[in-house]
Amino acid sequence: MKIVVLGGGESGVGAAYLAKKKGLNVFLSDKGVIKDEYKKQLIDAEIEFEEGKHDEARILKADWVIKSPGIPKKAEIIYKINQKGIRLSSEIEFAAEFTTAKIIAITGSNGKTTTTSLIYHILKNDDLKVGLAGNIGKSFARQVADENFDYYVLEVSSFQLDDIQNFRPFISLLLNLSKDHLDQYNYNYDEYALAKFRIAENQENDNFFIYNKDDEMSMKILEKLAINATKIPFSTHEKLPEGGFINKDKIVVKIEEEFSMKIAELALVGNHNIANSLAASIASKILHISNESIRNSLMTFQAVEHRLEQAAKINGVTFINDSKATNVNASYFALESMNQPTVWIVGGVDKGNDYTEIEDLVKRKVKAIVCLGIDNQKIIDFFKDKKDLIYSTSSMAEAIKVSKSLATEGDTVLLSPCCASFDLFDNYEDRGNQFKSEVLKNNEKILN
Repeated sequence: MKIVVLGGGESGVGAAYLAKKKGLNVFLSDKGVIKDEYKKQLIDAEIEFEEGKHDEARILKADWVIKSPGIPKKAEIIYKINQKGIRLSSEIEFAAEFTTAKIIAITGSNGKTTTTSLIYHILKNDDLKVGLAGNIGKSFARQVADENFDYYVLEVSSFQLDDIQNFRPFISLLLNLSKDHLDQYNYNYDEYALAKFRIAENQENDNFFIYNKDDEMSMKILEKLAINATKIPFSTHEKLPEGGFINKDKIVVKIEEEFSMKIAELALVGNHNIANSLAASIASKILHISNESIRNSLMTFQAVEHRLEQAAKINGVTFINDSKATNVNASYFALESMNQPTVWIVGGVDKGNDYTEIEDLVKRKVKAIVCLGIDNQKIIDFFKDKKDLIYSTSSMAEAIKVSKSLATEGDTVLLSPCCASFDLFDNYEDRGNQFKSEVLKNNEKILN
């Protein structure tokens, strides 16, 4: 079998490595430049590869093409692969074919990384043999090749789900839906939402699908789909006969044995994180993890980097790195949790954003807007009649300089961009790291 892998990043190189280890004929092609660390891995594993171009003739002779999620589905080479009827899969689809481990897969517009990391933390704390992969950590395929885990907790994007055929998680979670990546889905919200629901399309009645009963779009789509898995809801708005909910000052999960703990004891704060904690607790109870172990893990979990990460406190001003907020809904949660006057750093590559969702929060919580991007005009035009203080910047150094000049003691400077990072930065991690670096220049006082 001839395997071609498109994309020479973490996902692609991992898939190529697994293919090679399984004795398959594998070739990797990247139209861009492959980073030195990944090039070394390919050379060490004796995997043939090319960079800077696509050898279309060779690619189109493949039996199976593995596509990295960063390659747009509208790319010309993808069109040609589909025209020839070649099987086209994501890395998660490919790797899942080579493991019998139970997969817990998490998707949603917001909270994926936090909830994936939280479930991994719970399973790890319970001494289970578990791997963390998907959009986070080492590639799923590489771990399948080298490790012998009983469980995998996977953060899964709509782009990865676009390219599945047989992928069947033991437990799937759909946390929420909001308008994101619409530029990749013909600016059609239903099309994007249905892509997310593909996480459950191959599940059978011995599998579980955890969903958000408060999420309007999820409930609308759920009414139309025939999902075979056992469906378990969670809600922060109403008590449920089964699933996860809030009862006064506690979270409660009812699945056979009941689990509850005080909200005040949760390591994660904010209403959206209560929902994430409920979803993670349901998954944990399905896996028969003890109440004591779940409670201990929910109390000790450390929030993920670049998601409402308190970076520093300087001269009474708190600096928060929420670089992972790459859509409007994610920034909604960030702004909602702000209790001090906020200087808001926003901007980047717009993905069809509608800022009306956060308009009221910005009016109430934000004292100044600092736009950070190559093209800030859409944000300026939307907020110019709603906020007096709006500034346009085109580098992180400039954005921090302006923000520090605007913030006074008791204020918060919040990087929560609403947008992708690729105009000025390599990725959201690079953006968040530059934020922290610029904030801390000539300052040593870091928050614990």
